[in-house]
Amino acid sequence: MLWNQLNQTVELGWDFYGPVIIFVVLVALAVPVWAAIGASAIAMLLLSGALPLSLVGESLFHGIDHFALTAVPLFILTGDVLVRTGLSRKFLDVAEALTQFAKGGFGSATVLVCGMFAAISGSDAAGAAAVGRMTINRLVESGYPRPYACALVAAGACTGILIPPSIAYIIIGLVLGISASTLFLAAVIPGVAILLSILATNIIMNRLYGWEGGGNISMGEYFSRLGTALKSGWYAFIVPGIIFYGIFSGRLTPTEAGATAVVVTIIMGFILGTLKLSDFPSMLVSSAKVNGVILPIIAFSLPLAQALAILGVPQGFVAAATSVSEEPWVLILMMILILIASGCVMETTPNIVILAPILKPLADNIGMNEIQFCIMMITALGVGFITPPLGLNLFVVSGLTGESILKIAYRAIPFVLFMLIVTLFIAYLPTISTVFLPDIYK
Repeated sequence: MLWNQLNQTVELGWDFYGPVIIFVVLVALAVPVWAAIGASAIAMLLLSGALPLSLVGESLFHGIDHFALTAVPLFILTGDVLVRTGLSRKFLDVAEALTQFAKGGFGSATVLVCGMFAAISGSDAAGAAAVGRMTINRLVESGYPRPYACALVAAGACTGILIPPSIAYIIIGLVLGISASTLFLAAVIPGVAILLSILATNIIMNRLYGWEGGGNISMGEYFSRLGTALKSGWYAFIVPGIIFYGIFSGRLTPTEAGATAVVVTIIMGFILGTLKLSDFPSMLVSSAKVNGVILPIIAFSLPLAQALAILGVPQGFVAAATSVSEEPWVLILMMILILIASGCVMETTPNIVILAPILKPLADNIGMNEIQFCIMMITALGVGFITPPLGLNLFVVSGLTGESILKIAYRAIPFVLFMLIVTLFIAYLPTISTVFLPDIYK
């Protein structure tokens, strides 16, 4: 129905349908998403006449000519160094000590360490892989079914794009012209709320099925174990401390915080003896591979946005959506469903590049705060990453463990429902996203 309304509102021809077909065919043929977006963007530009071919290269350059983008490889590299130096395991030790007083403590510790890792690396897939290797086998040993253990890690890893500093907020800030630091500040409560919803889901599921026992520990023993864990791993928290204090105090930009975190993590690795000079080539290559996927997509975001604007697609989508319903709550729900569905099949960056310029005018039309829109969009995409049966994080943990994707998807349903409830609160209550922001942003 919405598609028919869009066709009636905007006269879409082969200058739109041709590139869309190219994109779908290339993705179906397993061509990298950045190449599919690039080919369809250039095709749309040429067919629509939005930009002369001679200026496409210049447009691509302007798409990535932003200082803030240098934060992306820095946060990715920081996450890689954390894993190689063993510092990420210190997070797990402290998280386990914190949650040992309750039944299902190690399950809760797994969720917490996902949040800790997210606060540094800013990537959900990296978090799923790193935390999954450390925790899934131990979760099974603690009594959890393997499919549920995989679903728990997949859900916890979603916080990688939700808890600042997140690469997703840097990218959507560039696409929509919003300060990444402002988005980081706005994302604190929503990110923590999602983390708490995953914790609550695990606690409820564990109480229902009694998978993991524990909790039979005196206060003296609890604080003794916690003190031991903090004494042996306190230095691991220097890195997230630098990132959070630097960004939220305004003393460091996200790029400066990322650079400082990389340097400090490397120095700590050398001091601990867990990092060698011979590790650097593989670390840099690993970071370059990730950035080699992200940066081309961002480069094509500007010409793609130009072509869509020339064709009137964003304005047409607003008109088509409002013709279906003018109720803001209906339109917000429509956007959430679109984002969750898209999050099931595509990674964060292409989703932002393609959908943000189209959905943002609709959010403006119903009076939604642009900061709230960004937080809602990233949160809904995060829900999509574990939504059965195609959630991307489900495939990451399935590939990591060899567990059936359908079994993991079934166990992920409770997490999806709880995360969806939080997403609806974020979408309908602006205060959640703007409580820490100056009045100018509210």
